[in-house]
Amino acid sequence: MKTPKNEQADKAKGLSDQAVEIAEWVAKALVAAEELGIKKNPLKHFYLSPAQRDVLLLVPGLSNAIKRKVAKNESSLTAVEVASLTMALAEELPESKDQRQVALLIVAQHLMERLQGGMVIPNPAKVQRKISEPMAKTSSPKVYQFKITLKGIEPPIWRRIQTTDCTLDKLHECIQTATGWTNSHLHLFKIGGVIHGDPQLLYDSREDDKPPVNSLRTKLSKIVPKDGKRFTIQYEYDFGDCWEHEILFEGFPPPEKNARYPLCVEGERACPQEDVGGIPGYEEYLKAIANPKHKRHKELMGWRGPFDPEKFDAKAATKEMRKGLPDWRKEQWI
Repeated sequence: MKTPKNEQADKAKGLSDQAVEIAEWVAKALVAAEELGIKKNPLKHFYLSPAQRDVLLLVPGLSNAIKRKVAKNESSLTAVEVASLTMALAEELPESKDQRQVALLIVAQHLMERLQGGMVIPNPAKVQRKISEPMAKTSSPKVYQFKITLKGIEPPIWRRIQTTDCTLDKLHECIQTATGWTNSHLHLFKIGGVIHGDPQLLYDSREDDKPPVNSLRTKLSKIVPKDGKRFTIQYEYDFGDCWEHEILFEGFPPPEKNARYPLCVEGERACPQEDVGGIPGYEEYLKAIANPKHKRHKELMGWRGPFDPEKFDAKAATKEMRKGLPDWRKEQWI
């Protein structure tokens, strides 16, 4: 059994490794931006929540000019400025305490996503390299197709989605937004019996348990069979209601011309309401709202209002997938 001193050393090393990985990613992104001539261009659709601004304003080493922009909540930050913010977070990460470390990691992830998706290419027809993969040399990304099915409910509730290579953490975001969950609770993946998740949220070093494989680092390309053979991943969301899902990897469909990823191809039925009480609670909920004479009809109709369990729109799901998780998810942990 590891001693508290050894556990602390392991945790410190893990944080140091994460800081290095963040710095290396940002450096590659800046090289790509330099080659495209867009380092000083404002990032498209850049935003910060109030809680994220508060975290950044306490980071040492930032220039006064960038701090003023952050304090005024300006949306005109350039690729270089956002890269500087992210680098500063990486530098502070190993020296910070537990709660601050979680906040720094969450804001760093947000900045990296904005940097990755917000660079505006001035002459797209002349650019061969994709911004979404700094330094990538291919213009035809491999597409991964998954069918996500909520277990234990009939008729089944399911979604078929497509995405390019990403981390398991990003796949979690795709699942949440495609199904209709609100990311209000913890989650984990099980692959071959091994738990994958966010160590900052799932692992308590004070207890004698094994930390999960880091889902923020584990990419789909390292998990699924390279020959496209079907492969199953277990996904659990909300450890209280215990919503268990089967994620079936269905292969590598050819990328559609001019298609944008991620996208929801198809699916059926709305996912249950959050905090409804798991499968038994959901079954009672459906009976109650469908029957005006049910003793809990008025109570449950007043809880969340009307609910159509058969409603599903793939286009609306795709829109939510591209929008990503709501800001309050990040603020909640900060």
